[in-house]
Amino acid sequence: MGTNAKIGGGGFHHIAIRVFDFDKTVAFYTEILGFTERVRWGEGDKRAIMLDTGDGNYLEVFAGGKEGQKDEGAFLHLALRSDRVTEAVELARAAGMKVTVEPKEVELGGIPVRIAFFKGPDGEIIELFQSTSDDQL
Repeated sequence: MGTNAKIGGGGFHHIAIRVFDFDKTVAFYTEILGFTERVRWGEGDKRAIMLDTGDGNYLEVFAGGKEGQKDEGAFLHLALRSDRVTEAVELARAAGMKVTVEPKEVELGGIPVRIAFFKGPDGEIIELFQSTSDDQL
């Protein structure tokens, strides 16, 4: 994994965006930029997909966005790889950051992972992401 001793592992796992035209966005990133589908889940405006950018880092695309350009763009959050999600979120909490999602186990398209979210110093949303099975995501 990485060499970040504070959060265990380290490096970007994914950047997440919410988009209005899910199919057009997925087609652009796969057909034009060469990203590959790793896993998808949900239906309709609750659809999401993880696209491998080519090196094991992902773009996570969520449906259900508003039509048109957004002042700040479509980016939702950044996710950091961690093999110690609980300990790492406590470091953020101790530094005065607001934890918005406590550490929990979830499945993404049948792949179990452990996640937590907190707000950074300027309100940016940061996810801690840990693959917890042999099927590493």
